[in-house]
Amino acid sequence: MSQIIQYTTFYLGETYLGIDVLQVREILVRQEMTPVPQSPAAVLGLINLRGQIVTAVDLRRRMGMPPVQNDENSMNVVIRTSEGPVSLLVDAVGDVISVNESALEPTPDNVSGPARKFVSGVYKLDGCLLAVLDVERLFPGEARGQAA
Repeated sequence: MSQIIQYTTFYLGETYLGIDVLQVREILVRQEMTPVPQSPAAVLGLINLRGQIVTAVDLRRRMGMPPVQNDENSMNVVIRTSEGPVSLLVDAVGDVISVNESALEPTPDNVSGPARKFVSGVYKLDGCLLAVLDVERLFPGEARGQAA
């Protein structure tokens, strides 16, 4: 018997993405970030989240997508990783959706570039595809602070 899994969904442009709801710590409006000199392009800076310092990553750049021109409406999705929390800057946040785990399909061949290694599969939903991100692939171990 297959399980029902819930995903927190969000957008990068027209791309609909999801992360297992159990890996999402919180969602925030765009936060003030302190730049980190000589950090990789995807690292936007550091956020002080109630006394905890959290690395903020531009998910567009991490996924190999061009940056958005006006990111004032962007949101921070703070996720749990094996190395601690990380904030992902996304264009917009969607809903929490429930899907049957057995409906997960392999990543399509047309998903290429850096994004391919971060997507664990897709769900066919009414009128769209939900690409599921694997948090541990996005930030493997000690590479979290070096998100390229």
